[in-house]
Amino acid sequence: MSWPSTRRTTTRQKILDSAARLFALEGFEQVSIDAIMQDAGLTRGAFYHHFASKKELYNEALRNAARAGGALLERAGTEGLRQMVKSYLRMGHRDGSQMHCPLAFMVNDAARQDEIIRDSYTRILTAFVARLESRLAATAAMTPRQRALQIAVAMIGGVALARAVDDDRLAEEILVASQAGCLQLIEP
Repeated sequence: MSWPSTRRTTTRQKILDSAARLFALEGFEQVSIDAIMQDAGLTRGAFYHHFASKKELYNEALRNAARAGGALLERAGTEGLRQMVKSYLRMGHRDGSQMHCPLAFMVNDAARQDEIIRDSYTRILTAFVARLESRLAATAAMTPRQRALQIAVAMIGGVALARAVDDDRLAEEILVASQAGCLQLIEP
């Protein structure tokens, strides 16, 4: 007897959510299928009802996390963009206690993956830049796309660098500087 489709969907989402969080915090190589399934409160056997491989799960988890982040950006609108930048470039995000943006948390890990994963990462980044661009006006010095790219680089790079250093004070300085640069680009 098969499970109702709602249960299959709910179970799949639990696996995706656990995988996205664990991959973001620990990386592809360090996370086992068993760890993901335990985190999701499920057995290893349930994994294979939803995914053929760990790599397939990684790709789906990356896209799932990006969809969730994209929805937040859509709800933020133009006015909320400033607040979103402030929330994104905080120590709570850097530490992974509040959110786990796959663009910042998985940047190095994705670079070491195969073409399919890198293609997904590229599509996610492109969509993020396009969402930013749609909220920005041209200035005398820059197009909306140039501004969007600079904001994306400052946000993603700021969090990635802050995560890489072992000095909390320096990490905070990186985030504050990145935030100031983004806010200047939002309203030049």
